[in-house]
Amino acid sequence: MEAIQSFDLSVLNAIQNSLKCGFLDYLAVFISYLTTSGIIWIVTGVILLFFRKTRAVGIIVLIALALGFLSGDVLLKHLVNRPRPFTVNTDINLLIKQPSGASFPSTHSTLAAAVTTVLLAKKRTLGFIALALTVCIAFSRLYLYVHYPTDVLCGLLLGALCGIAALLIAKAFKLENRLHTNAKN
Repeated sequence: MEAIQSFDLSVLNAIQNSLKCGFLDYLAVFISYLTTSGIIWIVTGVILLFFRKTRAVGIIVLIALALGFLSGDVLLKHLVNRPRPFTVNTDINLLIKQPSGASFPSTHSTLAAAVTTVLLAKKRTLGFIALALTVCIAFSRLYLYVHYPTDVLCGLLLGALCGIAALLIAKAFKLENRLHTNAKN
């Protein structure tokens, strides 16, 4: 674990030492606030519910979000209880309010990857937009020094798995068929 911690801190410090600038400060803070509590993803799912053609995708997105939140934020964060990097390297001045809770996995990354996985499978154009935002979110968590690289990578992997699980749940319950049948009646 010590080798992982050392690697993680070296990556975070390299980002701070080589990429830190006013524009990225602003962008990372903006992205962080935009995606706090998964609001942008919840809104995306809810908007998709309003249209008959995307209603099933909206439900699958919301299932993926629920799975990501429960597995990452409720379960893994409490099991692993990894301290955040800014508590280990106290020389860092945070650009955002100190996040509460444990560091592993990154909930921002988990939720973004969960939704992106669903959208790439069901609405490819939206999926590519979500993918671009997911990359920005993942980088912002490192840039802001609130997560370790392994927190973000594991969050992305967990999110992708939650997205796949949501797609499989929808398929098992024939969600899209049921919604299309109900829409015709």
